[in-house]
Amino acid sequence: MSKIEGKKNPILPIFITVLIDMLGVGIIIPIFAPLIVKNEHGILSAATPEATKNMLYGLLTAMFAIFQFFGAPVLGALADRYGRKKILQISLFGTLIGYVLFAFAIYYKNLYMLFLARAVPGFMGGNIAIVLAALSDVSKPQEKSKNFGLVGLAFGLGFILGPFLGGVLSSPQIISWFDYSTPLWFTALLTLSNIYFVKSRFPDTYVPQNPREVYILQGFRNVGRAFRYQELRPVLLSLFLQAFGFSFFMQFFQVYLIHRFSYNQQQIGILFGYIGLWIAFTQGVINRRVASGFLPPSVLSFSLLGMAVSLLLILIPSNPVFLYLFHPLIAISQGLTQPNFTSLVSSLASSDEQGEILGIQQSVQSLAFAIPPLIAGFAVSIDYRLPILMGAAFLFLAWLNFMIKFDRKAYQSKAF
Repeated sequence: MSKIEGKKNPILPIFITVLIDMLGVGIIIPIFAPLIVKNEHGILSAATPEATKNMLYGLLTAMFAIFQFFGAPVLGALADRYGRKKILQISLFGTLIGYVLFAFAIYYKNLYMLFLARAVPGFMGGNIAIVLAALSDVSKPQEKSKNFGLVGLAFGLGFILGPFLGGVLSSPQIISWFDYSTPLWFTALLTLSNIYFVKSRFPDTYVPQNPREVYILQGFRNVGRAFRYQELRPVLLSLFLQAFGFSFFMQFFQVYLIHRFSYNQQQIGILFGYIGLWIAFTQGVINRRVASGFLPPSVLSFSLLGMAVSLLLILIPSNPVFLYLFHPLIAISQGLTQPNFTSLVSSLASSDEQGEILGIQQSVQSLAFAIPPLIAGFAVSIDYRLPILMGAAFLFLAWLNFMIKFDRKAYQSKAF
């Protein structure tokens, strides 16, 4: 059952909450790969073999998603039991602890603490699943794709400013006392402000009616349940393959840039900020217009294939300037894909199952995000282009499965 406290409009607080959260995520992007892969700034010694660095980067990247696989469905079920607002605050506090641990790990050059810094916010980082459930609470079926696009817009804006700030705040050439820990302290302060904002402005959008039991191994149950739902099975399988494929690109593209073009953290930050600009434009302008004229299944039939082709195109340029020509295609395809997948999943669930179903979606995505870094950590040592090629292949499989297996009649009967 949905409710809105007083007369508060939930859309703006939801948008700002996601924006601040994604800003923190974006700040880490330009520093994470150089921190491990490059010698002059890294935690690892210069004598560490390159293959070991690639493997450790893959493990550290996977650590967040592995723990999110366990934590996100627990937080989703708790949000259905106790309401969105309270659990979102707890989730953000866990994220704050993670950023502080990350900063200390860099300062003390402690690899074990760095693993802990990825695990804690991973388990507690169910923020997006909770926010999506809150947004679903207050959205009519025909509005869901547009409103979920707002989350993507906040995501894009966070990726415009976040990577740029991460590159700037980590550069001692700009201010002498800046180092790789500075962006982490900054984003910790942002997260602290977000906790206060949620407490004071975020309306609770849901009154629990049928509290659900909470299990620490709910992630495994969710994956099993996901593929027992006849209507959800083809959607979640394509979602898994899409997240699996895109994860190869998103989590190892920084390594590709370092190996092929010798990019530093500032150059990585600028390029990812440019990608974020196009994601924001897609979510704020293109997606809202597309959603007015096309149902999610129609959009996905084109955007999934567009993502696969786009990843292949970025391997062509030998001059990094040309990357700026191809990346809008990736950003637009991804910007259309994510909110429409979420809209499909949400529309196939009843109103009192939104937190649980979106938690299932988060489990499927977390599992998909956890595996590729473990594979890519080895693959990149064979050929630095291999992770991106593998990503394109799985994205093509996601499109193929969706085109063959998705039942449009079942979707229309549920959604409308």
